[in-house]
Amino acid sequence: MSTDPAQTALDLDTIAAGAAAPARPPTVSAAGQDLLDAAETLFARLDQLDVQDRIDTVNALRLALHRRSPLREQPVDCVLWLPADQVGGNDYNPNAVAPPEMELLTHSIATDGYTQPIVAWPAGDRQEVVDGFHRHRIGKENAGVRTRVHGRLPVTLINTARTGRDDRMASTIRHNRARGEHQVGRMADIVVEMSRNGKTDQWIARELGMEPDEVLRLRQTTGLAELFADEEFSEAWEHRPGNDL
Repeated sequence: MSTDPAQTALDLDTIAAGAAAPARPPTVSAAGQDLLDAAETLFARLDQLDVQDRIDTVNALRLALHRRSPLREQPVDCVLWLPADQVGGNDYNPNAVAPPEMELLTHSIATDGYTQPIVAWPAGDRQEVVDGFHRHRIGKENAGVRTRVHGRLPVTLINTARTGRDDRMASTIRHNRARGEHQVGRMADIVVEMSRNGKTDQWIARELGMEPDEVLRLRQTTGLAELFADEEFSEAWEHRPGNDL
């Protein structure tokens, strides 16, 4: 079976207008199209399931496809709609959203739907948010949004090799800083915790996207002398004759 590329090109205007995406993706080979045709026959049976069962089954299908995807190392390759009550916040997010921005975010999700997944990691029988804390709150607390998404939240899980607390905090901060959102006070607390966990200033600077002197300044705001024991910075605090201020 051959596929006419002209018939399979994505019509972005049609998608933007709210219509369903084309049934046939672009540039699919004959072998690929045979797989799609066989799968479509099975997918038609999804309509026989109730909504929650259908969501769980589609999640399982996504996981099966993800395991075979050439892009499976990318977390966004697999977004799952998980029960909102199984997704919880963390205790270290330094990002705060002012009421007007929170109201705008709520309006955006209510109007446009979820356009970004919540990034999380497995923590026992729940998923702990690494990025998207406020998106997760809206899905839980806004009745209209919660109804529209059937009590679910779109979640992608971070790489399992980087789920240590320091790694998770670093990931949260990278997400926030990339958007220009973080609070200095909470950042200082996180730098202190990472230092106490044995992370070097070089590791902290690299993972949080900072310069070494920025790490030093954040540590300085805590007023804790033991955090300035690094040899790299010790000379900056030595008193030298002739250098009095």
